[in-house]
Amino acid sequence: MSISTHFKALNIELINTGSELMLGLVLNTHQQWLCRQLADAGYVVTRQTAIADSGPAIQQTVREALERADLVLVTGGLGPTSDDLTRDLVASLLGRELRTDAGILAKIEAFFAERHRPMPENAGVQAQVPEGALVLPNPHGTAPGLAMEINPNPFRPGGKTAWLIMLPGPPRELRPMFNDHVLPLVRQKFPLDEAFVCRTLRTTGLGESYIEEKIARKLAPLVEAGLELGYCAHYGEADVRVIARGPSAQKMAAEAEAIIREQLGQYIFGTQDERLNEVIIRLLTERKETLALAESCTGGHVANQLTNVPGSSAVFLGGLVTYSNEAKQTLLGVSAETLAQHGAVSEPVAREMASGTRSRLGADYGIAITGIAGPSGGTEAKPVGTVFIALATPRHVFVLNPINRYDRETFKEITCRQALELLRRNLIGRK
Repeated sequence: MSISTHFKALNIELINTGSELMLGLVLNTHQQWLCRQLADAGYVVTRQTAIADSGPAIQQTVREALERADLVLVTGGLGPTSDDLTRDLVASLLGRELRTDAGILAKIEAFFAERHRPMPENAGVQAQVPEGALVLPNPHGTAPGLAMEINPNPFRPGGKTAWLIMLPGPPRELRPMFNDHVLPLVRQKFPLDEAFVCRTLRTTGLGESYIEEKIARKLAPLVEAGLELGYCAHYGEADVRVIARGPSAQKMAAEAEAIIREQLGQYIFGTQDERLNEVIIRLLTERKETLALAESCTGGHVANQLTNVPGSSAVFLGGLVTYSNEAKQTLLGVSAETLAQHGAVSEPVAREMASGTRSRLGADYGIAITGIAGPSGGTEAKPVGTVFIALATPRHVFVLNPINRYDRETFKEITCRQALELLRRNLIGRK
């Protein structure tokens, strides 16, 4: 997605610490997630750096960032172990004394007591706070975040003020802390100069180039007037994002969204960060209808996606992973004759699997998936990537037969989305 230079003139730098990042043992999701949250709010990260858990590296990188930036975000290194160095090193760099915060220490002690676990001796180090720092609560862990106003800033010409914010490394702790405390602080300290609107429309089943062909020409007048238009593709989905600024931002974004919806129609399944699994659970809940699954080659991945959504238990009755032919017969009632005549990866078997899971679990809908994930097992007639996705409804059984030639993990992701989209289309078609 293209980023405009019309953001508020604010220099933001992101520093991700962790030797595991440099060794390639852990994917750096912080960079993508934090940049996205800030961009959606009207701010853009101008520089991002990943460094190991090394004292000299951390101090040097933070110092260099403070020489340039108005806002510096640092992730990781706030925990209790010997490689959690960020808090101490930053305090030393800034010449600020560390003091134990009794309130934080009490919360750490309560955290372990509530879980009936002994508190390690070194856990108390997380209660140390640099002089003058704001404490950012962490209800999901033991290490609080820390926000520090550097005024005057000894590393920047003229001593220009900067803010330095340190966040814990685990995403389940960092993300709510950022949304609840950091973003409000950023908006307070660095208010935008103009109105800002960012809208994302999420599609599935279409490629970026096709989407651009459908909408770019019709949106051209708005783009000429200042609208920013971007695309982002991932795992069988493609997002369209529009950004507008200024007094007419709301009107311009609304006009753009109307044009996109007119051109892409039912391919749009959600907005902003809404996910397809969330849409499915919402639609089923609204209709008071239920779903059952029978998965073979996806190994329960669809069930996993659905149960990631709070409230899914009200509409998702259960799923069967019937990997073998015997399991398909015993658990789903697929006939031996059908398997013998057509093979496990076939439309007739997918139909019987879908109908079987629907009837045996007493659901309104049954989805079944059978295919060849690879890298081996394919034939000339049924190459690797062949998959049959069946949807059994009270009236019909629908079957898709895509060829998903990807690695096994991507095969599962794409196939999962295709199955959920087949159900979504059926549900919205009955509005």
